[in-house]
Amino acid sequence: MPPTPAFDDPPRTPVEEHRFPCSSCGSDMRFDPQQNLLVCDYCGNTESISDRRRHQPITELDFSKAITRQLPQAEMEEIRVSTCPNCAAQVEFDPGKHATVCPFCATPVVIDTGTSRHIKPRAVLPFALTETVARDAMTQWLGRLWFAPNNLQAYARKGRRMQGIYVPYWTYDADTQSSYSGERGTVYYVTQTVMRDGKPVQQQVPKVRWRSVSGRVSRFFDDVLVLGSRSLPKRFTDGLAPWDLAALEPYAPEYLAGFRAEAYAVTLEEGFAEARQIMDRMIERDVRFDIGGDRQQVHDIQTRLSNVTFKHVLLPVWLAAYKYQGKTYRFVVNGRTGNVQGERPYSTLKITFAVILGLIIAGIIGYFMAQQQ
Repeated sequence: MPPTPAFDDPPRTPVEEHRFPCSSCGSDMRFDPQQNLLVCDYCGNTESISDRRRHQPITELDFSKAITRQLPQAEMEEIRVSTCPNCAAQVEFDPGKHATVCPFCATPVVIDTGTSRHIKPRAVLPFALTETVARDAMTQWLGRLWFAPNNLQAYARKGRRMQGIYVPYWTYDADTQSSYSGERGTVYYVTQTVMRDGKPVQQQVPKVRWRSVSGRVSRFFDDVLVLGSRSLPKRFTDGLAPWDLAALEPYAPEYLAGFRAEAYAVTLEEGFAEARQIMDRMIERDVRFDIGGDRQQVHDIQTRLSNVTFKHVLLPVWLAAYKYQGKTYRFVVNGRTGNVQGERPYSTLKITFAVILGLIIAGIIGYFMAQQQ
């Protein structure tokens, strides 16, 4: 089911359509990562993305107002999404479509007619790699997996085109001030006599002298990134990092032309809970550094947060989902760097061959060793 909206619904705003007709022939244009332009595949016409949109600053939204449902209506939008019955992906679709295949798991999906109310994206990281470059990166990655079935590699190379998906993320900013208590350990050595082979031997033994300490640390967190999707395994998306967030552009729907956008399934509050865990780990590291000494023990940390802000951003992923011999294999490619993550398929035939070959080699080595003896 779609996530419970974090805001009151009225008044409802119309669903935004990401269609940009060509000024020359009227066909739909798409965003071309290679040229950083809108391109018409029918007549070849190109158009630049509005300079007015691109030079707007990327502003943060107030977290406390968001969770108390006080965001302006202009920050909300109605989007048409459909939930995949297999992987629960919530993908935004064009109004004219009624059935498609889920780009995340290749499951047939009948698109519903309902809409969901969501926080608008504030920024987008545009695709920098074309589908051809992404497919080459995936093919090379598969080629390095020796135990992958050859048929799957060939099927992936000849399969349908990869899908360009903008995946939702939350970013969080916060000022933090933390008070802590703990202990600083100083290592010193004492000489002890121990018995070795029936003889007394002196050795240096480390000891730790502990002293109670307390103090304060502060840190400003900027753009703590949290995945807003549940459709892909987290190990995939974590493996696509790092993301060059400094290249974020103010959100413009032109960047989505020809691509799909996944609606966020992780709520703003759920995302912040994960962001707090990331912040707490960093704060504990700061505390240990502040305690100093040779060893540290942290007993308690009390953190006060202020000026908490957030934004909803879209990051580019090329995705392929293949059903091969009854099983779905998914591969994702960072749309900026070409970093690849995915399922690691195994060929039983190759593994069996490798085991037999290993036994043969071991037998040959054992035979020659026996002959030398």
